[in-house]
Amino acid sequence: MADLTLGARGDEESIAVDINARGQMAGVILEDSGRQRAVLYDQRSIELGTLGGSDSYTKDLNNHGDVTGSAQNAAGYWRAFVVERGGAMRDLGTLGGNSSYGAAINDHGQLAGYADTSDGYYRAFSSDGRHAPLDLGTLGGKISYAAGINNRGDIVGTAALPDGYRHAFLTLAGGNMQDLGTLGGRISSASAVNDHGVVVGASETAGRRWHAFVWERGRMTDLGALIGYGDSFATAVNNAGHVAGSIRVGDERRSFVYRDRKMTVHPGGYGLYLVNAINNQELVIGARYAGKKFSASTMISSQPAVVTHGGQDLLAAAAVVILAATVAVLYRRRYRGIAIAA
Repeated sequence: MADLTLGARGDEESIAVDINARGQMAGVILEDSGRQRAVLYDQRSIELGTLGGSDSYTKDLNNHGDVTGSAQNAAGYWRAFVVERGGAMRDLGTLGGNSSYGAAINDHGQLAGYADTSDGYYRAFSSDGRHAPLDLGTLGGKISYAAGINNRGDIVGTAALPDGYRHAFLTLAGGNMQDLGTLGGRISSASAVNDHGVVVGASETAGRRWHAFVWERGRMTDLGALIGYGDSFATAVNNAGHVAGSIRVGDERRSFVYRDRKMTVHPGGYGLYLVNAINNQELVIGARYAGKKFSASTMISSQPAVVTHGGQDLLAAAAVVILAATVAVLYRRRYRGIAIAA
């Protein structure tokens, strides 16, 4: 693993969201007070500011250096934003309500996210960054959330059915929302899509566990079954079809990479604690947790798993579990910007 410089100082914490082919990095700095600051690192740390409020966070970065995320306005509402390289933060608007959240941006400047409507329900949206966002609808229910967009304009996320359960969806550019189904359970959620239409996310199984999945050409493959334990969540996929995500085992969190039909699991303390992206340069991006703080970090996707041999490793593992329990509470309280589980 390699720590990244995002401009955090002193006791501040940092989380990397993405790194593009230019080496630009989008991320979040967490202050001890709980305040979140959106940053872009482009040879130096650039504070992206807010829309008049106190907090902001990034969610995605394209290859031109454009960033999307969410920032508070002067009234305290969260609003989806875009910052084009060298430009000012721009409010993307809502779907009639007070709040919106930016989730993803592609290399053409097309964006996806979700916003509340006048009747108080969140809906997935698409945006060109200039005009009002477009409501993508639902799968028959009242709620939907967009999480990813590829360079073809395909959007993925989660949408409610008429019975209220939520399923992963794929909306092809200019098309209708498609239900991707589940792994036998009631619920599923899509988190990312690559330029070839490969979708990743997590689904409940018939046994009521969460398993990471890959969906391609109508078929959902259970990655959690390859892991064999815990609850797993695929959060990112690159154009080579390599998938990264996290595993929850009790209070411990592990990371995994699935590439070339091989599953590699990194035990707690040896991989990333938060997994936010995997880019086409084979970097897995997120944060590690050490010294009681998050630090923006990355690792090569082909990094081999560490082999432990009991004894001191068991003591270390116990310490990681204790730390994980503590940081889980800290995370929920202080960092709402990046979802790490469905």
